[in-house]
Amino acid sequence: MTLSAAISKYIYIAINHTFTDDYFIKYAQLERVDQIRDIQHPIIREALRLVEVGRGIEIVSIADIPAGTGLGSSGAFAVGLLHALHAYKRDHVLPQLVAEEACHIEIDVLGRPVGKQDQYIAAFGGINCFEFERDGKVRASALKISTDVLHQLEEHLLLFFVGFARDSDAVLEDQDRRSVDGDIEMLENLQAVKDLGYAAKQALERGDTSEFAKTMHQHWLLKKERSIAVSNAKIDRCYEIARKNGALGGKLVGEGGGGFLLLYAENKDAVRQALNSEGLAEVFFTFDQDGSAVIGRS
Repeated sequence: MTLSAAISKYIYIAINHTFTDDYFIKYAQLERVDQIRDIQHPIIREALRLVEVGRGIEIVSIADIPAGTGLGSSGAFAVGLLHALHAYKRDHVLPQLVAEEACHIEIDVLGRPVGKQDQYIAAFGGINCFEFERDGKVRASALKISTDVLHQLEEHLLLFFVGFARDSDAVLEDQDRRSVDGDIEMLENLQAVKDLGYAAKQALERGDTSEFAKTMHQHWLLKKERSIAVSNAKIDRCYEIARKNGALGGKLVGEGGGGFLLLYAENKDAVRQALNSEGLAEVFFTFDQDGSAVIGRS
């Protein structure tokens, strides 16, 4: 089980009909090709194979948060692109289908060592619990928390950029290999993380945000035990500074080595001032309740 939340930082995908018989794609690079097989961006290539829209289209993407920062940008991109392609065809699709298609592309087709939580939370939005069954199915259920608790979380959570992460695939591949091989330490660590997920869920549903913050701290300690690549001297120093200035708990979002440090603090100003002095930039956010959405259609 994982507990995931969608925040108010977005990837925008625009699809436009053109008067040329090709695919014109704009992201961090420009591509103009005649055949899908020639598209270099793997997710775009496979999404166009899965959702056939024909040639004569322009696809443009921009993002509030750059890739490689641990906030699930790859999964969100896949979900947004697939949703946009379905909307272009005027097909109405449910979040479950878009999430399943995004997971199929990233995991089954591209063989990436990623989980499914990023795709599902991008599709569903809100704060959700996801149960991953052995047969590959995913059950989603909204966290049963009050509006007051939701506001408390938004009031006391902080997010700081600590630098671009290293390639997370190596960390994930090592974790997957050790799990498949039956590594006792890895399996016990992952079981402890799962138990913490349930503890965090129960804390939030009874309105105990301070206890939730403590589970974040425990999760971070367990996460660092799985690989030395998860953290580094800068991240460890910043986390300890945050703790000394009143942060009750926190964790590095994503697989580690960089990205964003998420913290819970009763006194946000003290933590903010301390980490700003370390040169960390804060990203302000609220929770997004809608998930992937079509915001315009011609």
